[in-house]
Amino acid sequence: MRDRHGLLTAPISRVLLNMSLPNLLGMLTVLGFNLVDTFFISQLGTLPLAAISFTFPMTLVVASIAIGIGAGVATQLGRLIGSGNASKAKLFLGDALLLTFSLTALLALLGYVFITPLFTLLGATPAALALIHQYMLVWYLGSPLLVLLMVGNQGLRATGDTRSPAKIMALAALINLVLDPLLIFGLGPFPRLAIQGAAIASLISWVLALSWSGYLLLFKRKLVTWGGCCIVRLKYNWQLLAHIARPATLTNLINPMFNALMMAILARMDMNAVAAFGAGTRLESILLLGVMALSSSLVPFIAQNLGANQPARAHQALMLALKFVLVFQTLLYLPIALLADPIAHLFSTDARVIEWLHLYIVLLPLAYGPLGVVIIVATSLNAYHKPMASLVINLCRLFLLMLPMAWLGAELFGVAGLLAALPICNLLMGIGCYFLAQRLGVSSPSNPLTNSLNAER
Repeated sequence: MRDRHGLLTAPISRVLLNMSLPNLLGMLTVLGFNLVDTFFISQLGTLPLAAISFTFPMTLVVASIAIGIGAGVATQLGRLIGSGNASKAKLFLGDALLLTFSLTALLALLGYVFITPLFTLLGATPAALALIHQYMLVWYLGSPLLVLLMVGNQGLRATGDTRSPAKIMALAALINLVLDPLLIFGLGPFPRLAIQGAAIASLISWVLALSWSGYLLLFKRKLVTWGGCCIVRLKYNWQLLAHIARPATLTNLINPMFNALMMAILARMDMNAVAAFGAGTRLESILLLGVMALSSSLVPFIAQNLGANQPARAHQALMLALKFVLVFQTLLYLPIALLADPIAHLFSTDARVIEWLHLYIVLLPLAYGPLGVVIIVATSLNAYHKPMASLVINLCRLFLLMLPMAWLGAELFGVAGLLAALPICNLLMGIGCYFLAQRLGVSSPSNPLTNSLNAER
């Protein structure tokens, strides 16, 4: 596990660019899953589009757990590699993957049992609930494989290798793209499975992508060591993982929880707005790809540099990233706003859905620059071993600021008022997070778990 990718020595801008471009491709393909599914399902009608929109917060819950565990893996693995503990890094990754599969398999079982009461609580009608059942039964079956794939790819990224995960996810996206229309519409010899066909296509792509990722981790790169059932070691490594993963998972979980609340509020006003909001959140994921790719690159970069006692280099990279996302997302807004109407027509033929989606596209990207700052700072705080600060930032943004303002906007101005409240809150939080990043300074934070590792060396 040498510094083959220059995380500790090469120019910061070049390293982040080299890491972010493959990350961008990889994340484009991951988020493309949802966007492709949404596009093809929207061709089935407004009800299937609303049904798939209801599933989005729940699928985000599982994805958020994967992102949280992945943040723990990337941070701790990066520090272990940066401080020269390659053998312990391999044992840590093996134990982390074991915990990942166990937790997500349990979560999938619980999700399967509570499909009806959960989605009924979110406001799904009986007609939409029948479609949700078809989709989620298959999706829950494959969710442990998806999480293993995402966490395993984070293990590869922690070494500085962002190209392999990008290629793996590109293959998965291509398979999903090919299978989606075949299974949804029943083209050629394939049966017409409608909304369930999208879930089956995703499951097949995950199986094949996980096979490739597992081959790289276990055999080609030999990044994983299975240490047997040693309770002391397992407990220690799981504590090491949980130090970052637990608050990082909670941080990511509150986003789908918030989206679920927005869905519930909108469902009581206009089901067409639910369909538009679901399509809009998927589109938002695409428009924030650059931010997500950069934040994913920053975690291993900052972690390895802090592990190698180079805090000034880590902080310089953080501030450079913040300035970039502010400029990039601001420049991106103009073409998106101009193309709002044709983009909205891609997802629906219903005039009311198009109207609400058009408004979403015009309003929310206005503050994607400040939102990018929030994402970058919150993600980087995990690498700085300040995961609770990251959690507090997201809790304040979503539940102390955004939820009350969205509720007030809905009460005063309906759907339009709710949508307008969201970019205002992102702007306020973005300003606060930028000043917080400046105050992080250049001193390397201490972490008792990491310090104990160094004491053993």
